[in-house]
Amino acid sequence: MLYWIGFLACTSLIVYSGVKLSLYGDILAEKSGLGRTWMGLFAMASVTSLPELVTGISSVAIADAPDIAAGDVLGSCVFNMLILTILDAFYRQTPISTRAHHGHILAGSIGIVLLSIVAGSLFMGDNIPPLGWIGEYSLLFIVIYFIAMRLIYFYEKRRIAAYIKEVAVELKYKDISTKTAVGNYVLNAFIVIVAAVFLPMIGKGIAEMSGLGETFVGNIFIALSTSLPEVVVCISAIRMEAVDLAIGNLFGSNIFNIFILAIDDIFFIKGPLLSHVSQNHIVSSLSAIAMTTIAIIGLTYRAEKKPLFLAWDAMGILLVYAINILLLYMLK
Repeated sequence: MLYWIGFLACTSLIVYSGVKLSLYGDILAEKSGLGRTWMGLFAMASVTSLPELVTGISSVAIADAPDIAAGDVLGSCVFNMLILTILDAFYRQTPISTRAHHGHILAGSIGIVLLSIVAGSLFMGDNIPPLGWIGEYSLLFIVIYFIAMRLIYFYEKRRIAAYIKEVAVELKYKDISTKTAVGNYVLNAFIVIVAAVFLPMIGKGIAEMSGLGETFVGNIFIALSTSLPEVVVCISAIRMEAVDLAIGNLFGSNIFNIFILAIDDIFFIKGPLLSHVSQNHIVSSLSAIAMTTIAIIGLTYRAEKKPLFLAWDAMGILLVYAINILLLYMLK
């Protein structure tokens, strides 16, 4: 019972600070002139993914629970794509994919590349020679992350130059100073980090108490908790009509999550991280790839109407998520 109380307490702190992060992230996007797509992809994504980072490091360095670390990262990638369905349900007028900029396809495609490398590395297991105690794939994750950041930054700057009129309309926070926005942004990010420190031990306790196993608990419960900032940030952003900030945050979080996997590997000194975890994580990797692919199809096709309360692409993402949970439960 105490484990569940601790889980709910950490989750509540993450939700509270997530609300604040959405506001100050939108302010900083305006003040910086970088644009909401790039801001959502990296500045917001890196902060709302901090629970995954802290949880992952704590899992491998303190709790000795590598499956919690891997499950949290990959489960969060899956859950981030599910959030697109939640946003589509909130956005009643049209499918949300019709309001998002095409530039998100670039980030989504990079996410698919990274997740494919993860799935392949999990499948290969011990057959991949390590570099010291880390896997070769971790260096690849780090390199691709920084290449992605550079590519999308310059893409976004060109887009802003082409649509200066759009940017000019966005000035809504003239009365709030950059210093105030940065201070509140950092404070709420700190609260998110502190809450995430305790999650690995709580997750390990829940896994042992329930008999569900670390792989299932990491992919479902811990991933849910650490992904809640994305839920709150994105819903708040949608209410502020900042669609690109919301969508960019999700795709950017997935890219940053795989970067986190490389950081976890560095802190896991027993050997390459993906060689010490269950191959069942391949299910989450492939599910995240499928869900991201469906999202890219939605962004490309841009349907004008919803058949029900959800667009077709949102329904497809929801179906893959349900299959993902079923398979993980069957393999636990």
